[in-house]
Amino acid sequence: MPAIPEIRPQQSIELLKQLNILTRDGRLNQDSRRKLKQVQHLYQLVEPLLDELESAGAKLSLVDHGAGKSYLGFILYDLFFRTRDKGHIYCVETRPDLVERSRKLAGRLGFTRMSFLQMSAEEAIASPALPKTVDMVTALHACDTTTDDAIRCALQRQAACLVVVPCCQAEVAALLRSRKSESLARTALSELWRHPIHTREFGSLVTNVLRCLQLEAHGYRVTVTELVGWEHSLKNELVVARYTGSRRGDARLRIEQILDALDLDELRQRFLC
Repeated sequence: MPAIPEIRPQQSIELLKQLNILTRDGRLNQDSRRKLKQVQHLYQLVEPLLDELESAGAKLSLVDHGAGKSYLGFILYDLFFRTRDKGHIYCVETRPDLVERSRKLAGRLGFTRMSFLQMSAEEAIASPALPKTVDMVTALHACDTTTDDAIRCALQRQAACLVVVPCCQAEVAALLRSRKSESLARTALSELWRHPIHTREFGSLVTNVLRCLQLEAHGYRVTVTELVGWEHSLKNELVVARYTGSRRGDARLRIEQILDALDLDELRQRFLC
């Protein structure tokens, strides 16, 4: 079988076949190549954080929200956790068939330090099935408010690191859309979200800005970048947060000002928690 540049030398070929990233004969089609590139690139960004945690003596507990088929969890385990004698990955997913499938696959591969929990990200915030504190929280393309729940889980469980790629943020856009007439009469800035496509994109931008401010208000240093090139995914914004304990002094005020300016009072409880 010819070498595939995207696959690392130590990577489990059997795992990639079981995840349907590779075909039975070890080939990679264009769709699976795109998926593999996204997950592998995210791993490259997460690996240094895991190295830092390991050097600091962390237990290496990681919670992945909206896990789906647990692509990310399996890749992380295969490339990082498998060669170490500590660490545990908790994959949180609502769909029972995907949870059961992942449990069976982990059993076949001998990935003993993986748990698959059938629950929502919101339920995971206070669930006793997770450790009281964790080292890292991830959410790759977790839709709409699931990313917010992942952030709340990280705050609740005092995570040292948070890595999220938000997706399909519909809530803010819906609120902006419902008050469009009043906004147009009040301020020229409402032209930023007058057209439906702008409403969607502006709502997504506002949501992610509020999330970053929320994390900064809780003592995290936040970096925002893109996961992969836009040709691979339109839902591409990557938020990486490290806990430093140094709170941004005006972060809560900025959140309040944005919510006031955009008439988003319903979101105060979420972003000012």
